[in-house]
Amino acid sequence: MEMKKRLMLELRNRKAADVKELVLDNCRSDDGKIIGLTSEFENLEFLSMINVNLLSVANLPKLPKLKKLELSDNRISGGLEVLAERTPNLTHLNLSGNKIKEINTLEPLKKLPHLMSLDLFNCEVTMLNNYRESVFELLPQLTFLDGFDADDQEAPDSDPEAEDLEENGEDGEDDEEDEEEFEDELDDEEDDEEGEDETTKSLLP
Repeated sequence: MEMKKRLMLELRNRKAADVKELVLDNCRSDDGKIIGLTSEFENLEFLSMINVNLLSVANLPKLPKLKKLELSDNRISGGLEVLAERTPNLTHLNLSGNKIKEINTLEPLKKLPHLMSLDLFNCEVTMLNNYRESVFELLPQLTFLDGFDADDQEAPDSDPEAEDLEENGEDGEDDEEDEEEFEDELDDEEDDEEGEDETTKSLLP
């Protein structure tokens, strides 16, 4: 499903300002950019865009209450300055499986004062000498890198805020049913439009 259609599905029965959790995993993005997401999602706290073929987060709108951002398995290689400007209260960031190659690519994250957890699994940067020490030195506000703190103590399995969001979120099976129903409606609308075109043609002399 395209990212824009998925967002339309999310907004069928509610306003953007009422959405606190948004999962757009595996949706197709246009030209590697975020499409359809606007600053109207002003109360969004959790956003997941895993494996959506993102090249950039340049189109990310201002989301002042966003705390957790999942961007794993994309093709992002830089441009993280946007995060500091538009998600100032971010606490958790997952960039695993992206094209992050150098420590200095992470420098803009210094401007995220509340950032506690950063994941960079399967990024080339993790192969650099003194990778962990360098990241903790660059980002002193960070508590956990790839699931462990600076003393190699493992992070808790989950945090209360994430659990609350999951509990308040919609049931996964309901989401799938809604998605199928929504796609059927879109198909019906397209069929109706095609039918109207055929009728118009038949009426022409």
